Amino acid sequence: ELGRYILAVPMRRLRDVDEAVLTRPGRYRKVADNLQVKEVVVGDGERRKRYVLCLNPEEAERQRRHRDEVLASLRAELALLAARDADHPKAACSLLASRRYGRYLSTDAAGRPYLDADKIRHAARFDGKFVVITNDDTLSAEDVALGYKGGAIIEACFRRMKQTGLEVRPMFHWRPRRIEAHVRLCVLALQMQRAAELRCGLPWACIAHILASLKAVCFQFEGRTIVQRTKISPEAAEILKNLGISTPKKLLSVAEPRHTQVAA
Repeated sequence: ELGRYILAVPMRRLRDVDEAVLTRPGRYRKVADNLQVKEVVVGDGERRKRYVLCLNPEEAERQRRHRDEVLASLRAELALLAARDADHPKAACSLLASRRYGRYLSTDAAGRPYLDADKIRHAARFDGKFVVITNDDTLSAEDVALGYKGGAIIEACFRRMKQTGLEVRPMFHWRPRRIEAHVRLCVLALQMQRAAELRCGLPWACIAHILASLKAVCFQFEGRTIVQRTKISPEAAEILKNLGISTPKKLLSVAEPRHTQVAA
């Protein structure tokens, strides 16, 4: 008996996805701000396949804007090609073979490239979408999508640990127990990063960038050494609240001037 699985599907390579999953009518169900799902079952009996079509509206908009920029650049290239007096097969072949432009082009009877509206519409169908397949009917479509995303995040964390994402250097230890303790602390730091991402709903790079503005500033005033924090932005205050960290007081410390005795 096969085990239960949740797997991602290569959308552009599988006929079921192109012909049945993406074209299936029906409304998406909202799971999170950046995730909507729709369940699609293809076939019956032993040929039955259960797909979950997932949509990220923010990513779809980003991909649409990127495609518009690419098409604008491609139209400019085609205009330059058309403005030339003679045909330039090398330039035309370069556009057709381009990974950036070729997917939107077709050729006319004379072999000249032109923008293919059908290919543009076909590419737009994939915007912000990914497809997951599962054989576990005990899970809802929402659980399948969230389970896959959670697994992808775990795999990314392990990938970072195995490669260069886990920053364990520089390391100034030689004894095995100290090296082990150092690596454990690095893994703990990675776990804390992930916990912060879950609580704040933001990637760690964004959290670190916002909190970087919160600093302790040391200055001298009337002989006193004063340490004061910078102004907390609304975004930083929200992150501190989500992490359960109390807001630092504005005045951190005041050191009175030292009076030195002058020898007689």
